[in-house]
Amino acid sequence: MRIDLHTHSRASDGTQTPAELVRAAADAGLDVVALTDHDTAAGWAEAADAAREAGVALLPGMELSSRHAGRGVHLLAYLPDPTYPPLVEEIGRIIEGRDGRVPEMLERLHALGVEVDEADVRRAAGDATATGRPHVADALVARGVVADRDEAFERYLTAGRPAYVDRYAAPLTRLLGIVAAAGGVSVVAHPWGRHERSSLDESTLAELAGLGLAGVEVDHQDHTPADRDALRAIARNLGLVVTGSSDHHGAGKVDHELGCHTTAPAELERLLELATAAAARSGRDVPTVVGVVRS
Repeated sequence: MRIDLHTHSRASDGTQTPAELVRAAADAGLDVVALTDHDTAAGWAEAADAAREAGVALLPGMELSSRHAGRGVHLLAYLPDPTYPPLVEEIGRIIEGRDGRVPEMLERLHALGVEVDEADVRRAAGDATATGRPHVADALVARGVVADRDEAFERYLTAGRPAYVDRYAAPLTRLLGIVAAAGGVSVVAHPWGRHERSSLDESTLAELAGLGLAGVEVDHQDHTPADRDALRAIARNLGLVVTGSSDHHGAGKVDHELGCHTTAPAELERLLELATAAAARSGRDVPTVVGVVRS
């Protein structure tokens, strides 16, 4: 069984519709795919319909923007009730922060002599729930300023680059509690992918596990083989679920093809057991896996 637990559609910053993503997952030979768009559940219904048609099991989720100890941390939340008011409120603040920084980024680009405007960004974003740096990057590509998203981030949009603007992200410790109260389970995404190991070392992950963290995304393109081995050992020491995934964004992110990393069936089973327990504790009307997960 092939399981990919981290993908994105046009509901956030991917380049495929939720239905196209699910069909692509089926074509890639996946049995289970999680849709984890940034800070939104907007693509779940369309993806669910496509999953039923394609014969793929769909795990509804989202990738939430958080901050811990001064650094950004992405938190994968699986099967939370998306209508839970504290989660809705927190997501609203995150999306407001995403949308709100775009004009300032464009001002900084204009000061550099780069001609791109809000209409360009809106066209790039399409029906995404919120606009953000990937859409500014896509607008720069469309304008011929850069060749691809990677170049846009490297030259302009990454922290420390001239058009970067910070934004709101939810405190990670609070967000873990909110996801649990919404009946979901949390996995920290690519914890060593963009920062030094010390930012999310074993002692920090142990602290987060005590606050409700269920798992660690170990097998990811942004982790070296040595990183993966070390993270796997930490997860084993702490009793955390180990996941693997592509972080697929369609054409928006190279070398992240569907299924390039996968999650072991036994680890998915552990994750779903934890989700069932979280749902029972919360008393919320939570989403369920669409389709049958076959071992």
